[in-house]
Amino acid sequence: MRLGGSTIMMAFLLGAVPALAQESPGIIPTPVQQAEKSKPTPPIHKKVPAKLVARKAVPPSISAPQTVAAKSASLEAQPTKTEPAAETAITELSDGDRLKIQSALLWAGDYTGSLGGDDQFLSAIRNYQKRAKAKITGVLTPVERSNLLAAAKLHEDEYGWTVVVDPATGARLGLPTKLVPQVRDTPNGTRWSSAHGEVQVETFRISSPDLKLQAVFDQQKKEPASRKVENSALNDDGFLISGMQGLKRFAVRAQFRNGEVRGYTVLFDQMMETIVAPVTAAMVSAFSPFPEGSTPFATMAKSVEYGNGLVVSDRGHIVTDRRLATGCQVIVAAGFGDADRIADDKNSGLALLRIYGPKKLSPLALAPDTASKGDVTLVGIPDPKEQSDSKMTEIKARLSDGNAIELRQPVPMAGFSGAATLDAQGQYLGMMQMRDFVLASTETSAPPVRLVTAPAIRDFLAAHNVTAATQGSDAKASIVRIICVRK
Repeated sequence: MRLGGSTIMMAFLLGAVPALAQESPGIIPTPVQQAEKSKPTPPIHKKVPAKLVARKAVPPSISAPQTVAAKSASLEAQPTKTEPAAETAITELSDGDRLKIQSALLWAGDYTGSLGGDDQFLSAIRNYQKRAKAKITGVLTPVERSNLLAAAKLHEDEYGWTVVVDPATGARLGLPTKLVPQVRDTPNGTRWSSAHGEVQVETFRISSPDLKLQAVFDQQKKEPASRKVENSALNDDGFLISGMQGLKRFAVRAQFRNGEVRGYTVLFDQMMETIVAPVTAAMVSAFSPFPEGSTPFATMAKSVEYGNGLVVSDRGHIVTDRRLATGCQVIVAAGFGDADRIADDKNSGLALLRIYGPKKLSPLALAPDTASKGDVTLVGIPDPKEQSDSKMTEIKARLSDGNAIELRQPVPMAGFSGAATLDAQGQYLGMMQMRDFVLASTETSAPPVRLVTAPAIRDFLAAHNVTAATQGSDAKASIVRIICVRK
C-alpha cells in the first residue's frame, strides 16, 4: 500500500506542473521529473473502483495526471488566435452555463488557466475537443457540451465535486465535498474533512511584509513533527512537498506573491488510495491561489460567524445579510450587546435586527438612487482571524451588470458579508452580499458577490414598518460588527 500511496503523491506533484506553469512559470520540481523519467508512473485510473471505470461517460484518461501534463504540452502547439465565432459563442453563454462548463473542464484537467479569462476558457474547450478527437474550434457543439456536462454530473454525484473560493484565504480550490463534508476554521485557513479524519483538505495563508518563502517551505517540511518528506521542490514563486505524516500520506502545494503564501494540504489514510486517486488531478487543475474573476464562495456553517451590519434607525434597527443571521442562538452587535432578529426576506437576502436600550447610534440615511456601473469601495470589519481589532478595512472593487461586484484583487473575504458598498464619492450604494453556490450543479441566478441596493433596503424597511433615518452620518460610522453564535 505504501507504493500505491507514493504513486498518488507523485501524480499530485506531476499534475501540478502544468497549472503552476500557467500562474508561476518557474515552478518545475526537478527531482520529481527525474523520477518520472526513470520509472513512468502507472495511470491512476487503473486503480479506480470498478463502478467508476465501468461508466463509459467518464473517460478514464480524465483522472490520469499524465494526461493533464500531455494536454499542457499540446496546448503550446495550438494557434493563439481567437476565432471571432468562438468569441461570439462565449459571450452568448449565461453566467450559470459558463460556470458549469468551467467546473467540468477543471475536473477533466482541460482548464489550465485562471477562472474567468476568455483566452483560457477557449483554450480549455480546445483541449477537451482535442482529447475527444473532435474538430478543434473553441466552441462546444450541443453533443460535446452534453457529454462534458454529463460526465461532470457523474463526478458531482460520486464525489460532490465543487469549485469554490475559500473565504479565509481567497484561494480557489476544487473539493470532493462528499468525501470531506465537515468544515471548520483553522488558525491560517479552513479545513474540510471526512467524519473521522481519514481524508482532509486544508487551506492556509501566511502573510507578512518581510515574509521569506524559504522559511515557510522549511516550516512546512518539519511541522508537524510527524512529517517525513519524500519529495520536495522550491522555486522563487512556490513549493511542492509530499511524503508521510504519521500513518497518512500528505502533499502540500503553495504559491508566493507580494509577501503572501497561499496553499493547501491533502492528507489521507493509505487505505483510501483508490477513493482519493480520481480526485487528486482534478484538485490540482482547479487550484488557483490568486484567482481572477468571480467564483462562488465555499459554504461555511460556522459555530461562531462574523459579518457586518448597518445601523438604519435611531431606534436601534440594523440591516445585515440574511445568511449571516440564520440559525443563531445568540446574535451580538459588537459594542452594543445582544440583538434580536425581527424580520428577514429571502428574495432580497436581507435580515432586520434590533438592539434595545439607550445607545449612542449613528444611523445612515439611505440614498433614493444608486450610481451606475463603475469603481466602488467595500468597507467592513473582517473576521478576527484576519484582523484582531475592529478597525474598518477597505477593498477595491467594480460594480458591473446585474449588480455584480467584481473584486480588483483576490483577497480573503471572511467576515466581510454585509459590508457597505460606497461609490467614488463615498456615497452609500448598498450592502455587499456573498453568495454560496456549487458550480457544477447550480444554475446561478445571482453573482457570487453582489450589491443589495439602497432602494431595495429602503423597501425592505418600509415593508416591516421601519422608518429609516432621514439625516445620517458617514457610512463608516454606521457599520457595526455582527456576531452569530450557533450550536
